[in-house]
Amino acid sequence: MPDHDHVNGSPIIAGAPDYDAVIVGASLAGCSTAILLGRAGARVALVEKSPDPQAFKRMCSHFIQSSAIPTLERLDLLDPIIAAGGLRTGFRAWTQWGWIQAPPELTVASVNLRRELLDPLLRERAGATPGVELLLGQSARELTRAPGGAIDGVVVRDVQGTETRLGARLVIGADGRDSRIAELAGVPEKKTPHGRFAYGGYFEGPAPDCAPDATIWMMDPQWAAAFPTDNDLTFYAAMGTLDRVGEFKRDPEAALRKWICDLPGGVPPIRESRLVEPVMGKLDMTNRLRRPTAPGLALVGDAALAIDPLWGVGCGFAFQTAEWLADSITPALVRGEALDDGLEAYRKRHARGLGGHARLMVAYANGRRLTASEKLLFSATTRDDKLAARFDAFGSRRIGPGRMLATTLPRAVAVNARHALRRRAAAPVPPATVVREQRERETVGV
Repeated sequence: MPDHDHVNGSPIIAGAPDYDAVIVGASLAGCSTAILLGRAGARVALVEKSPDPQAFKRMCSHFIQSSAIPTLERLDLLDPIIAAGGLRTGFRAWTQWGWIQAPPELTVASVNLRRELLDPLLRERAGATPGVELLLGQSARELTRAPGGAIDGVVVRDVQGTETRLGARLVIGADGRDSRIAELAGVPEKKTPHGRFAYGGYFEGPAPDCAPDATIWMMDPQWAAAFPTDNDLTFYAAMGTLDRVGEFKRDPEAALRKWICDLPGGVPPIRESRLVEPVMGKLDMTNRLRRPTAPGLALVGDAALAIDPLWGVGCGFAFQTAEWLADSITPALVRGEALDDGLEAYRKRHARGLGGHARLMVAYANGRRLTASEKLLFSATTRDDKLAARFDAFGSRRIGPGRMLATTLPRAVAVNARHALRRRAAAPVPPATVVREQRERETVGV
């Protein structure tokens, strides 16, 4: 690990840090953190390995859950996203018991814009924020540490091979699930296996009946989705258990089309649609849960929590964790308060906001079938608008698992009990002769 005085044998001038924060990764989480810190008065270096300002993440459903809408509004990004073609979208889910869809007046709309448009938009906004210096084409190579062991800088290398040390009071890893920064820092990490694969692609053609709402099919344990988005495109996705992956490896487009055409509850118009770019696939989706802080270091977005993508939470969590971190550390970076206190506040906020969600997602990610309690909740939710609204709030991460379970389980039991009573009451009454014969059989023990 390089020290303060030398990087690859080249001397470094000692003195005050170059920046208040160096952020590695100029995607959703990194750009959002940079904007908020820059607005607060911090000096920020925003480092991105791609030299192309139009670079974007390709394998993504691009669905931003409604829990992140307040953050987008605070960033002044919601209106530009809509102007770029983003859709305000609701949500519905097919289950074996019927459809789950909350009444619009009981929900908060999410938003969907392809990353091809979203990432450059956000990067441009970050680079234009006073106090933020956008450094494209720079890859993180090493971390530097102060004498006490705290991280105090990053060594970056440009496309010509020139290395530079960027000193800072805080280094922020916003570089995704395979975070180089987390690896270099050696932060504690927990990995759990994932039992499904993912394939998806953009199709141009008739909109699904649900448009602009997003739809998922929970076929226990298989899964599918349709996400209407900008420019009259729909992102169709399949996530299946690993025993089904062979058909996708042989012919991804044909397999995806068949998967969608075989859906219950009404087939989306994928037959009449044209694939606009190759179907994308991902096989290794290991859940990676990292401690989001270390001395002189913080992780945001997927760098801290890369979780089962089935639930479409990655984009929303990126925006939310950026806001939580910026709020927690601004007093230290701008007003001189203790940085360790700010990092601890962020760690607690991260655990409180995402810990419960992560545990439930990890438990389902292995490809298992629904449990009895999950079947109880889903079946009742198809029959009750209030439960559907709670499911929507939980699915979009506006409420946590504790609040979800405390407010829905008793109602779910009551809803299903009433449903059973109505079914029995509506059942045809057997003829008197049948009843008499049944009683005679019971009498003789037959």
